[in-house]
Amino acid sequence: MCVQENPDRILVVEDDDNIRRILGIQLEGAGYDVITAEDGEAALRVLQSETPDLVLLDVMMPHMDGFTVCRKIRADHRHAQLPVIFLTAKTGQKARVEGLLEGANDYVEKPYEADELIARVKNLIAWGRAQRHSNPLTGLPGNVSIEKEVDTRLAGAREFAFLYLDLDNFKAFNDHYSYMAGDGVIRLLAQVLQDVVRDGAHPDDFVGHVGGDDFVVITGPDRCRAIAEEVIRRFDQDILQHYRADDRERGYVVVANRQGVEEHFPLVSVTIALIRTSPEQISHAAALEDRVAELKKLGKQSPGSVVVEDRRGGDAPQLRTGSDG
Repeated sequence: MCVQENPDRILVVEDDDNIRRILGIQLEGAGYDVITAEDGEAALRVLQSETPDLVLLDVMMPHMDGFTVCRKIRADHRHAQLPVIFLTAKTGQKARVEGLLEGANDYVEKPYEADELIARVKNLIAWGRAQRHSNPLTGLPGNVSIEKEVDTRLAGAREFAFLYLDLDNFKAFNDHYSYMAGDGVIRLLAQVLQDVVRDGAHPDDFVGHVGGDDFVVITGPDRCRAIAEEVIRRFDQDILQHYRADDRERGYVVVANRQGVEEHFPLVSVTIALIRTSPEQISHAAALEDRVAELKKLGKQSPGSVVVEDRRGGDAPQLRTGSDG
Protein backbone atom coordinates (compact mmCIF):
# COMPACT_ATOMS: atom_id res chain seq x y z
CA MET A 1 0.00 0.00 0.00
CA CYS A 2 1.31 3.44 -0.93
CA VAL A 3 1.50 5.88 1.96
CA GLN A 4 0.77 9.48 0.97
CA GLU A 5 3.13 12.09 2.38
CA ASN A 6 1.70 14.84 4.53
CA PRO A 7 0.89 17.91 2.40
CA ASP A 8 2.91 21.08 2.79
CA ARG A 9 1.33 23.49 5.27
CA ILE A 10 0.78 27.19 4.61
CA LEU A 11 -0.08 29.87 7.15
CA VAL A 12 -2.31 32.50 5.55
CA VAL A 13 -2.32 35.82 7.45
CA GLU A 14 -5.04 38.12 6.10
CA ASP A 15 -7.42 40.47 7.91
CA ASP A 16 -10.05 40.47 5.12
CA ASP A 17 -12.41 37.53 5.77
CA ASN A 18 -13.35 37.06 2.11
CA ILE A 19 -9.79 37.14 0.80
CA ARG A 20 -8.66 34.80 3.60
CA ARG A 21 -11.42 32.34 2.71
CA ILE A 22 -10.67 32.50 -1.03
CA LEU A 23 -6.95 31.99 -0.44
CA GLY A 24 -7.74 28.96 1.70
CA ILE A 25 -9.93 27.44 -1.01
CA GLN A 26 -7.36 28.07 -3.75
CA LEU A 27 -4.43 26.68 -1.77
CA GLU A 28 -6.33 23.65 -0.52
CA GLY A 29 -7.44 23.03 -4.10
CA ALA A 30 -3.76 22.93 -5.06
CA GLY A 31 -3.13 20.26 -2.43
CA TYR A 32 -1.85 22.32 0.48
CA ASP A 33 -2.86 22.17 4.13
CA VAL A 34 -3.91 25.67 5.20
CA ILE A 35 -3.85 27.40 8.59
CA THR A 36 -5.31 30.90 8.81
CA ALA A 37 -4.83 33.91 11.07
CA GLU A 38 -6.87 37.09 10.97
CA ASP A 39 -4.04 39.44 11.99
CA GLY A 40 -0.36 39.62 12.87
CA GLU A 41 -0.75 38.94 16.57
CA ALA A 42 -2.80 35.80 15.84
CA ALA A 43 -0.15 34.67 13.36
CA LEU A 44 2.62 34.94 15.95
CA ARG A 45 0.51 32.92 18.39
CA VAL A 46 0.07 30.21 15.75
CA LEU A 47 3.83 30.12 15.17
CA GLN A 48 4.43 29.38 18.83
CA SER A 49 3.02 25.89 18.31
CA GLU A 50 3.06 25.34 14.54
CA THR A 51 5.87 25.19 12.00
CA PRO A 52 4.37 25.76 8.55
CA ASP A 53 6.31 25.35 5.32
CA LEU A 54 5.47 28.88 4.16
CA VAL A 55 3.74 32.06 5.37
CA LEU A 56 1.51 34.05 3.01
CA LEU A 57 1.43 37.41 4.76
CA ASP A 58 -0.73 40.46 4.11
CA VAL A 59 1.13 43.73 4.62
CA MET A 60 -1.59 46.22 5.55
CA MET A 61 -3.32 44.91 8.67
CA PRO A 62 -4.60 46.61 11.84
CA HIS A 63 -2.65 46.49 15.13
CA MET A 64 0.50 44.98 13.59
CA ASP A 65 1.45 45.31 9.92
CA GLY A 66 3.07 42.56 7.88
CA PHE A 67 6.50 44.18 7.98
CA THR A 68 6.53 43.99 11.79
CA VAL A 69 5.27 40.39 11.73
CA CYS A 70 8.02 39.42 9.29
CA ARG A 71 10.70 41.02 11.46
CA LYS A 72 9.44 39.09 14.48
CA ILE A 73 9.43 35.85 12.49
CA ARG A 74 13.03 36.41 11.41
CA ALA A 75 14.08 37.27 14.99
CA ASP A 76 12.91 33.85 16.23
CA HIS A 77 15.65 31.29 15.54
CA ARG A 78 13.04 28.56 15.06
CA HIS A 79 11.57 30.38 12.06
CA ALA A 80 14.57 32.32 10.77
CA GLN A 81 14.59 30.24 7.56
CA LEU A 82 10.79 30.10 7.12
CA PRO A 83 9.77 31.24 3.59
CA VAL A 84 7.53 34.34 3.59
CA ILE A 85 5.53 35.81 0.69
CA PHE A 86 4.09 39.30 1.13
CA LEU A 87 0.63 39.71 -0.39
CA THR A 88 -0.36 43.37 -0.64
CA ALA A 89 -2.24 46.05 -2.50
CA LYS A 90 0.81 48.34 -2.30
CA THR A 91 2.30 48.56 -5.79
CA GLY A 92 5.52 49.75 -7.34
CA GLN A 93 9.20 48.97 -7.07
CA LYS A 94 9.67 50.97 -3.86
CA ALA A 95 7.03 48.91 -2.01
CA ARG A 96 8.47 45.67 -3.40
CA VAL A 97 12.01 46.54 -2.32
CA GLU A 98 10.75 47.56 1.11
CA GLY A 99 9.08 44.19 1.52
CA LEU A 100 12.18 42.27 0.48
CA LEU A 101 14.36 44.35 2.81
CA GLU A 102 12.06 43.45 5.69
CA GLY A 103 12.91 39.79 5.18
CA ALA A 104 10.29 38.49 2.74
CA ASN A 105 11.37 35.97 0.13
CA ASP A 106 8.80 37.05 -2.47
CA TYR A 107 6.19 39.75 -3.06
CA VAL A 108 2.80 39.37 -4.79
CA GLU A 109 0.54 42.33 -5.56
CA LYS A 110 -3.24 42.35 -5.25
CA PRO A 111 -5.24 41.62 -7.29
CA TYR A 112 -3.28 38.46 -8.03
CA GLU A 113 -3.62 35.67 -10.55
CA ALA A 114 -4.33 32.42 -8.72
CA ASP A 115 -2.12 30.34 -11.04
CA GLU A 116 0.82 32.70 -10.56
CA LEU A 117 0.40 32.73 -6.78
CA ILE A 118 0.27 28.91 -6.64
CA ALA A 119 3.39 28.71 -8.82
CA ARG A 120 5.26 31.11 -6.56
CA VAL A 121 4.16 29.18 -3.48
CA LYS A 122 5.29 25.90 -5.03
CA ASN A 123 8.68 27.27 -6.06
CA LEU A 124 9.36 28.93 -2.72
CA ILE A 125 8.39 25.84 -0.73
CA ALA A 126 10.76 23.79 -2.89
CA TRP A 127 13.50 26.38 -2.29
CA GLY A 128 12.76 26.38 1.43
CA ARG A 129 13.00 22.61 1.55
CA ALA A 130 16.39 22.73 -0.16
CA GLN A 131 17.57 25.36 2.34
CA ARG A 132 16.02 23.64 5.30
CA HIS A 133 18.79 21.17 5.98
CA SER A 134 18.56 22.66 9.42
CA ASN A 135 19.05 21.33 12.89
CA PRO A 136 15.64 20.35 14.31
CA LEU A 137 16.54 21.55 17.80
CA THR A 138 17.50 25.11 16.90
CA GLY A 139 16.10 25.63 13.41
CA LEU A 140 19.51 26.92 12.27
CA PRO A 141 21.06 25.78 8.97
CA GLY A 142 22.78 22.41 9.34
CA ASN A 143 25.80 20.73 7.78
CA VAL A 144 24.63 20.78 4.16
CA SER A 145 24.03 24.53 4.28
CA ILE A 146 27.23 25.14 6.25
CA GLU A 147 29.35 23.24 3.74
CA LYS A 148 27.76 25.14 0.87
CA GLU A 149 28.36 28.48 2.60
CA VAL A 150 32.02 27.64 3.31
CA ASP A 151 32.60 26.50 -0.28
CA THR A 152 31.01 29.69 -1.60
CA ARG A 153 33.19 31.88 0.61
CA LEU A 154 36.34 29.97 -0.31
CA ALA A 155 35.53 30.33 -3.98
CA GLY A 156 35.10 34.09 -3.60
CA ALA A 157 37.64 36.83 -3.85
CA ARG A 158 37.14 38.44 -0.43
CA GLU A 159 38.54 37.65 2.97
CA PHE A 160 36.19 36.27 5.60
CA ALA A 161 36.24 35.09 9.21
CA PHE A 162 35.17 31.66 10.41
CA LEU A 163 34.17 31.11 14.05
CA TYR A 164 33.68 27.60 15.39
CA LEU A 165 31.94 27.41 18.80
CA ASP A 166 31.94 24.44 21.13
CA LEU A 167 30.54 24.18 24.68
CA ASP A 168 32.79 23.07 27.56
CA ASN A 169 31.62 20.82 30.44
CA PHE A 170 28.38 20.21 28.57
CA LYS A 171 28.25 16.46 29.19
CA ALA A 172 28.54 17.02 32.94
CA PHE A 173 25.64 19.49 32.74
CA ASN A 174 23.52 16.89 30.91
CA ASP A 175 24.40 14.20 33.44
CA HIS A 176 23.57 16.50 36.33
CA TYR A 177 20.39 18.18 35.06
CA SER A 178 19.04 15.98 32.18
CA TYR A 179 19.27 15.99 28.42
CA MET A 180 16.16 18.13 28.22
CA ALA A 181 17.91 20.80 30.26
CA GLY A 182 20.94 20.37 27.99
CA ASP A 183 18.76 21.08 24.97
CA GLY A 184 17.82 24.34 26.66
CA VAL A 185 21.49 25.31 26.88
CA ILE A 186 22.00 24.51 23.19
CA ARG A 187 19.01 26.66 22.31
CA LEU A 188 20.44 29.41 24.53
CA LEU A 189 23.69 29.49 22.55
CA ALA A 190 21.74 29.43 19.29
CA GLN A 191 19.67 32.41 20.41
CA VAL A 192 22.74 34.33 21.62
CA LEU A 193 24.42 33.80 18.25
CA GLN A 194 21.31 34.89 16.38
CA ASP A 195 20.91 37.99 18.54
CA VAL A 196 24.55 39.09 18.32
CA VAL A 197 24.75 38.61 14.56
CA ARG A 198 21.37 40.29 14.01
CA ASP A 199 22.40 43.26 16.15
CA GLY A 200 25.39 43.71 13.85
CA ALA A 201 22.98 44.25 10.93
CA HIS A 202 25.20 42.61 8.30
CA PRO A 203 22.94 40.52 6.05
CA ASP A 204 25.84 38.47 4.68
CA ASP A 205 26.70 37.04 8.11
CA PHE A 206 25.84 33.36 8.54
CA VAL A 207 25.02 31.29 11.63
CA GLY A 208 24.90 27.48 11.43
CA HIS A 209 24.44 24.54 13.79
CA VAL A 210 26.85 21.70 13.08
CA GLY A 211 25.09 19.44 15.58
CA GLY A 212 25.12 18.77 19.31
CA ASP A 213 26.78 21.75 21.00
CA ASP A 214 28.84 22.83 17.97
CA PHE A 215 28.03 25.98 15.97
CA VAL A 216 29.64 28.17 13.32
CA VAL A 217 29.49 31.85 12.44
CA ILE A 218 30.81 33.19 9.14
CA THR A 219 31.34 36.94 9.07
CA GLY A 220 33.69 39.71 8.03
CA PRO A 221 37.26 39.87 9.36
CA ASP A 222 36.67 43.40 10.65
CA ARG A 223 33.87 42.39 13.05
CA CYS A 224 34.67 38.80 14.01
CA ARG A 225 36.50 39.68 17.23
CA ALA A 226 33.64 41.89 18.43
CA ILE A 227 31.13 39.14 17.66
CA ALA A 228 33.15 36.50 19.51
CA GLU A 229 33.60 38.66 22.61
CA GLU A 230 29.95 39.71 22.69
CA VAL A 231 28.82 36.08 22.35
CA ILE A 232 30.97 35.12 25.32
CA ARG A 233 29.71 38.06 27.37
CA ARG A 234 26.06 37.25 26.79
CA PHE A 235 26.45 33.49 27.10
CA ASP A 236 28.41 33.67 30.36
CA GLN A 237 25.73 35.96 31.75
CA ASP A 238 22.69 33.97 30.57
CA ILE A 239 23.97 30.46 31.31
CA LEU A 240 23.73 31.20 35.04
CA GLN A 241 19.93 31.09 34.80
CA HIS A 242 20.16 27.43 33.74
CA TYR A 243 21.68 26.41 37.08
CA ARG A 244 20.12 25.97 40.48
CA ALA A 245 21.13 28.58 43.04
CA ASP A 246 23.40 26.24 45.00
CA ASP A 247 25.36 25.13 41.92
CA ARG A 248 25.53 28.71 40.68
CA GLU A 249 26.94 29.95 43.98
CA ARG A 250 29.50 27.13 44.16
CA GLY A 251 30.54 27.64 40.56
CA TYR A 252 30.53 23.92 39.77
CA VAL A 253 28.34 20.81 39.73
CA VAL A 254 29.00 17.48 41.43
CA VAL A 255 28.59 14.46 39.17
CA ALA A 256 29.31 10.81 40.00
CA ASN A 257 31.42 8.97 37.42
CA ARG A 258 30.92 5.35 36.34
CA GLN A 259 32.76 4.15 39.41
CA GLY A 260 30.45 6.14 41.65
CA VAL A 261 33.17 8.63 42.56
CA GLU A 262 31.98 12.23 42.74
CA GLU A 263 33.75 14.74 40.52
CA HIS A 264 33.50 18.52 40.34
CA PHE A 265 32.84 20.15 36.94
CA PRO A 266 32.90 23.90 36.26
CA LEU A 267 29.90 25.69 34.81
CA VAL A 268 29.31 25.41 31.08
CA SER A 269 31.45 27.79 29.05
CA VAL A 270 32.18 28.26 25.36
CA THR A 271 35.38 27.89 23.35
CA ILE A 272 35.52 29.89 20.12
CA ALA A 273 38.07 29.06 17.44
CA LEU A 274 38.44 32.15 15.24
CA ILE A 275 40.11 32.09 11.84
CA ARG A 276 40.52 35.10 9.58
CA THR A 277 41.22 33.76 6.14
CA SER A 278 41.01 34.19 2.39
CA PRO A 279 40.93 31.71 -0.49
CA GLU A 280 44.64 32.35 -1.05
CA GLN A 281 45.49 31.08 2.45
CA ILE A 282 42.97 28.27 2.82
CA SER A 283 41.71 26.89 -0.47
CA HIS A 284 39.48 24.04 0.70
CA ALA A 285 37.24 23.13 3.61
CA ALA A 286 39.48 20.30 4.88
CA ALA A 287 42.30 22.73 5.62
CA LEU A 288 39.88 24.96 7.50
CA GLU A 289 38.66 21.98 9.55
CA ASP A 290 42.23 21.01 10.44
CA ARG A 291 42.99 24.51 11.72
CA VAL A 292 39.75 24.60 13.71
CA ALA A 293 40.64 21.29 15.40
CA GLU A 294 44.05 22.67 16.41
CA LEU A 295 42.58 25.87 17.83
CA LYS A 296 39.84 24.02 19.73
CA LYS A 297 42.44 21.76 21.35
CA LEU A 298 44.36 24.82 22.53
CA GLY A 299 41.23 26.52 23.82
CA LYS A 300 40.13 23.50 25.84
CA GLN A 301 43.32 23.80 27.88
CA SER A 302 42.12 27.07 29.39
CA PRO A 303 39.30 27.32 31.95
CA GLY A 304 36.21 29.37 31.25
CA SER A 305 35.04 30.88 27.99
CA VAL A 306 37.84 31.72 25.56
CA VAL A 307 38.50 32.96 22.06
CA VAL A 308 41.45 31.30 20.32
CA GLU A 309 42.43 33.27 17.25
CA ASP A 310 44.49 32.03 14.35
CA ARG A 311 47.05 34.59 13.30
CA ARG A 312 47.88 34.69 9.61
CA GLY A 313 51.48 34.81 8.53
CA GLY A 314 52.68 32.00 10.74
CA ASP A 315 52.28 33.66 14.14
CA ALA A 316 51.27 31.45 17.04
CA PRO A 317 47.55 31.27 17.83
CA GLN A 318 46.40 33.87 20.34
CA LEU A 319 44.21 32.83 23.27
CA ARG A 320 42.03 35.34 25.09
CA THR A 321 39.64 34.63 27.91
CA GLY A 322 36.11 35.90 28.22
CA SER A 323 37.27 38.50 30.72
CA ASP A 324 39.85 40.05 28.37
CA GLY A 325 37.39 42.62 26.96
